[in-house]
Amino acid sequence: MDKLEIQHIRTDFPILEEKVYNKDLIYFDNGATTQKPRCVVEKIEEGYYHLNANIHRGVHYLSQKATEAHEAARTTVADFLHAGKREEIIFTRGTTEAINLVATSFGEAFCHEGDEVIVSVMEHHSNIVPWQMLCERKGMKLRVIPMNEWGELDLDVFKSLLNEHTKIVSIAHVSNVLGTINPVSEIIRIAHAKNVPVLVDGAQAVPHIPVNVVELDADFYVFSGHKIYGPTGIGALYGKSDWLNAIPPYQGGGEMIATVTFEKTTYNELPFKFEAGTPDYIGSTALAEALRYVQNIGLDKIAAHEHELLIYCTEKLLEIDGMRIIGTAKEKSSVISFLVGNIHPYDLGMLLDKLGIAVRTGHHCAQPLIDSLEIPGTVRASFAFYNTKEEIDTFVTALKRVVTMLS
Repeated sequence: MDKLEIQHIRTDFPILEEKVYNKDLIYFDNGATTQKPRCVVEKIEEGYYHLNANIHRGVHYLSQKATEAHEAARTTVADFLHAGKREEIIFTRGTTEAINLVATSFGEAFCHEGDEVIVSVMEHHSNIVPWQMLCERKGMKLRVIPMNEWGELDLDVFKSLLNEHTKIVSIAHVSNVLGTINPVSEIIRIAHAKNVPVLVDGAQAVPHIPVNVVELDADFYVFSGHKIYGPTGIGALYGKSDWLNAIPPYQGGGEMIATVTFEKTTYNELPFKFEAGTPDYIGSTALAEALRYVQNIGLDKIAAHEHELLIYCTEKLLEIDGMRIIGTAKEKSSVISFLVGNIHPYDLGMLLDKLGIAVRTGHHCAQPLIDSLEIPGTVRASFAFYNTKEEIDTFVTALKRVVTMLS
């Protein structure tokens, strides 16, 4: 993208005009959450002001219109992921709930004492803890794929971990700490050769790279709306219909039922079987608006721009004495985690904030990964398509100043 196009895009995000401690805001915490374009906020306003009524159950005009908008949003998500069927899209509160749904429902149907689940060392807590809870309930074991010094998964070890006790593999498409783009297509192929299903955590992938769940052959794929310029509290689970039909509902309540008597309840068809209660029909339509916004820019164009920022910032950071970049995989998304000398990352982050620069510090909800690296945490700069090289220049200059102060 050229400068003119980026500047035009930035006008869609009013928050980028904010001042922080009388400094221009530089927002490099996109891995935690992205900012929202006007069209998404306007879609939320439109929903509440002009289209608000509970969906699916009403015969009146507003209910019918709200239902149509919600179900159109489901189609938009299905198209965005290139899913085969729209009913394979389940709306959730986000990645975390989607993983919990699969861990609970799949675990209830298919897992028993002595079975095993495989994750990787670089997983977010939301792709570790639900599986640990399953293992505790069922008497199962959690197996972990290690990585090499560059932050790339060891697929030979992964192959050795697969055995007759493996029930499911759950893996991040992109690491939120290292930026590593994992070879999920190869991981799925290896697992499927052993008849093992795979869940892919796509929270850090969908904002940055095109995703085709059918080409990947993923059994489950999950993501959060707020990571891709949509609202918080909404996300989606894609699941192959055979799996979704084979596992029990995650929650009971309204909408997920076909019939209810005090003797027995029968369950609704997909996707409603997994959507108990009133869904976030305002959030779903705003999420669809965010996906359309991204598609209008073009994910290939976004990926190219963000990769350019990644290379540019990496080169600039390496000019700083004592700089240590954590995660140098060949295939990497627009995330840079780093340390400088013996300076604590929290101190770096606090002083950068005073200069108007928002970065993330700590273990990034990936404590086992940070512990395996034997470091206290990192400073993480994560980029979006509205970020610029000029912002990176300001960031690096500020970082050099902070490092001098703290050294």
